[in-house]
Amino acid sequence: MRRTALSPARLSARDVFHVGSAGLRGRPLRVVLSALGIALGIATMIAVVGISSSSKAQLIRELDRLGTNMLVVTPGDALFTGQDARLPKEAPGMIGRIPGVEQVGATGDIKQSVRRSEKIPEGDTGGIAVKATTEELLKTLRGSVRSGSWLNKATGRYPSVVLGSVAADRLGITAPGQQVFIGGRYFTVTGILDPLPLAPEIERSALVGWDAAERLLGFDGHPTSVYERSTDAAVAAVRDLVPRTANPQNPQVVKVTDPSAALQAKAATDGAFTNLLLGLGGVALLVGGVGVANTMIISVLERRYEIGLRRSLGATRGQIRIQFVTESLMLSGLGGLAGIALGSLATFVYATTGGLPWVVPPWAVSGGFGATLIIGTVAGLYPAVRAARLSPTLALHAA
Repeated sequence: MRRTALSPARLSARDVFHVGSAGLRGRPLRVVLSALGIALGIATMIAVVGISSSSKAQLIRELDRLGTNMLVVTPGDALFTGQDARLPKEAPGMIGRIPGVEQVGATGDIKQSVRRSEKIPEGDTGGIAVKATTEELLKTLRGSVRSGSWLNKATGRYPSVVLGSVAADRLGITAPGQQVFIGGRYFTVTGILDPLPLAPEIERSALVGWDAAERLLGFDGHPTSVYERSTDAAVAAVRDLVPRTANPQNPQVVKVTDPSAALQAKAATDGAFTNLLLGLGGVALLVGGVGVANTMIISVLERRYEIGLRRSLGATRGQIRIQFVTESLMLSGLGGLAGIALGSLATFVYATTGGLPWVVPPWAVSGGFGATLIIGTVAGLYPAVRAARLSPTLALHAA
């Protein structure tokens, strides 16, 4: 009688899922504790990327609102003497005639202090500068008035002042209509500005109309800062033309800066810090993977009878390996899903409390979950191979 070789039964995907999840269902507490390490690692990585992306989205939104097409023109150091040069009185008007320039505003430093009253010592300035300003400054900076109104042709000729947000806080001014003491007389506060990220020096200033500064405070009429805003396409050309236009006789002592560069540098710095934190999250993820591997090894030792029984009933070594690799993948996958949820929740709480847009990049979610599956596969390989090598007879005998 001719014998036919027996072929092992094939496991369907449903069968693989059933045998792979059997160990997880039987030890739920161990599953939770083992998946916790993976969850914390993924949650850390998702939260770091999400918080960084939310902050960067807010920064980009702020840059879009403020624009990157503004340049600030200031006098540099005079050659040979080392003293500060001065911009000509006509500099704002000449810069405004450069092709591509749309708006120009200027400020000029005034050698006066601003105090809450004449009873406060003159040297107690609180770090607040007094500046003359043109009417076009606020529009050029794309700033806004928190309360009150900006200087106009009428208020710019009389003892009126607009305070930057920091200056108002330091002086204790909370609303328009109050008065401050400048140059031996009281000035009425007509407005308080919102913060100006591209011009922090304005936030710490008391702004007086150009005409009033010349008539009442001895201002010499020379601007110390000229703010110009041009079309995006003309920024580079305007930067090259500004020194020769603002001071034709001494263009080498004119300094041109881009205030938006500081915000762009901040975004780059945040990215470097994010990479460091991602590395720490990766270490936590590896620690979680070691925990999964340890759990699977213990599971193999505890389930030798089950392994021996399955082998004696015809399960092949490959099917045993698939069972334990699948179990490791499920364990890591559960931790990964929990980590994604925790990291997204942490990002949402941070963004909501800070007034930021909630951003969790899809690549971070897919990459984080993919990392858990890779770690689950690697962590389950050795326990799976060890389980497959168990002799059915010895396994049943040891049990």
